[in-house]
Amino acid sequence: MAPWREGRTFALRRVSIMDEKIAKTDEQWQTELTSEQYFVTRHKGTEPAFTGQYWNHKGRGVYRCVCCKQELFGSDSKFGAGTGWPSFFSPVLNESIRTETDLTLGLSRVEVMCSRCDAHLGHVFDDGPKPTGLRYCINSSALRFAPK
Repeated sequence: MAPWREGRTFALRRVSIMDEKIAKTDEQWQTELTSEQYFVTRHKGTEPAFTGQYWNHKGRGVYRCVCCKQELFGSDSKFGAGTGWPSFFSPVLNESIRTETDLTLGLSRVEVMCSRCDAHLGHVFDDGPKPTGLRYCINSSALRFAPK
């Protein structure tokens, strides 16, 4: 079983995660997010490759969920995968994300979501670099960067 599947964890640096679960109506999300952010995070959309704000971003800091501001990925785990979307080899904390099987498009993929607000972030693949071998392929529209 791949390490990003249910029940498997590996050591990550410790950061705080927000324990309070966020639940809002579609109308509330629509007033708080841009139309693209809403489409991607609340309706499992995907932004076109090489168009997102962070696909080639090099800043140092933390990428947070655009919906609830939970810390998701650190710049120290970001790498250039050449796919046109921001790619990371690990989340800041396993508990900051959750995954489930995605069978859309006739493919079996693993969807990545924010554990606090269930925002769709992207997908995870097992073709990433060491130390995890994972590639979290994440939509820029689902992220907000906080510089250090």
